[in-house]
Amino acid sequence: MAQQEWIATMADAGRKFLAELGERIARRRKEQGLTQVQLAELLGISQQLVAFYERGERRIPVDVLPAAARLLGVSVEELLGLRPENGKRGPAPKLQQQLERISRLPRAKQRFVMDMLDTVLSQASR
Repeated sequence: MAQQEWIATMADAGRKFLAELGERIARRRKEQGLTQVQLAELLGISQQLVAFYERGERRIPVDVLPAAARLLGVSVEELLGLRPENGKRGPAPKLQQQLERISRLPRAKQRFVMDMLDTVLSQASR
C-alpha cells in the first residue's frame, strides 16, 4: 500500500472512530437524562463543544474523557468502544446531578451533607 493510501485509510478510520464515539456520548447523555447544556456545564466546556463531540467533528481532549465517562455512567474503555457495554447503568440521572452539585460545595457544606446522609442511612438500616 502506498503511503498516501495508508494516510487516507488512517484518516477514514479516525473519522469513523470519532463519529462512533460521538454517538456513544450522545446516547449515554440522553440515557442519563442530560441535555447538551447540562453536560457542558458539568464538564466546564461550552454546549457547542459537546455538539461537535457528539457529531464527531472535534476530538475530545484526553483530560476530559474520565470526567465525561463518570458523568455518563460508563468506563473510559466503554466510552471509547474498547469493551462491549454490559448493560450496567450508572447512578440515576437526578442522583448523579445532585452528587455533582454536592462536589462543588465548600468543604464544610459537603461535610454537613455527608453527616446528614450518614444519619439517614444508619436509621434506614435498623
